[in-house]
Amino acid sequence: MIKTEIGFTTIDKITVRGLDLSNDIIGKFDFIDMIFHTTLVRLPEAREKAMVNAILVTTADHGITPSALAARLTYAGAPEALQGAVAAGLLGAGNVFLGTMQNAAEMLREGAQELADDASGEAVHDVARNLIRRYREARRPIFGLGHPIHIHGDPRVPALRELSRRHGYYGKHWRLMDAIGEVFGEEKGKSLPLNAVAAIGAMIAELALDPLMARGLAIVGRSAGLLAHVVEEKQAPIASKAWLHVLSADSRNELP
Repeated sequence: MIKTEIGFTTIDKITVRGLDLSNDIIGKFDFIDMIFHTTLVRLPEAREKAMVNAILVTTADHGITPSALAARLTYAGAPEALQGAVAAGLLGAGNVFLGTMQNAAEMLREGAQELADDASGEAVHDVARNLIRRYREARRPIFGLGHPIHIHGDPRVPALRELSRRHGYYGKHWRLMDAIGEVFGEEKGKSLPLNAVAAIGAMIAELALDPLMARGLAIVGRSAGLLAHVVEEKQAPIASKAWLHVLSADSRNELP
């Protein structure tokens, strides 16, 4: 029999991380319990569950994003393959869209190594300045700043910051992210508010989870949103209109 540490199946039983799926898990675990059980081999504390739940909810949907459009266009071409449409949307979770939450968490963990948990505000700002300088010298992007739509501030950030405070997860990573936003704005001479990437990156770092979990949870959350887009696309299609709009624009831009 081939099996992993995560789980295995026999003729009359399914075992997941040592527990009987039918008798020990179904009806007793919720989905976040299952994520922790399968990935971290433990159940979450109530406050951890609140944080992860907020991440899943936040990443579920943000309107007509590249991932949603990819899912809708794929479904329009292959309506028999829901899984293909959702997968198409998820394939764009890279270092520009959605996947940047992992990059932000990595950046904050790197910077926060220089900080004590009770570091002064001045010390946090000094670390932020040094991190920004190092990233500029290495031509690495600073993740989590600015938004093409929410130019006056991402409305998700205050809500996620307050939730983190309420559950005891506003620590040195969150403080460093806030300082990076302030220092970067001062040096640029313009405001670049934090976005949801910054907030979720800070939350993952505060939870002491592997930064890969930031991207993973974002993908799990977005899957629900993409399902909603595909269902709506079936009921009220817009993908074909988007495609025809592009064709029309191309035809207008053709040289005589």
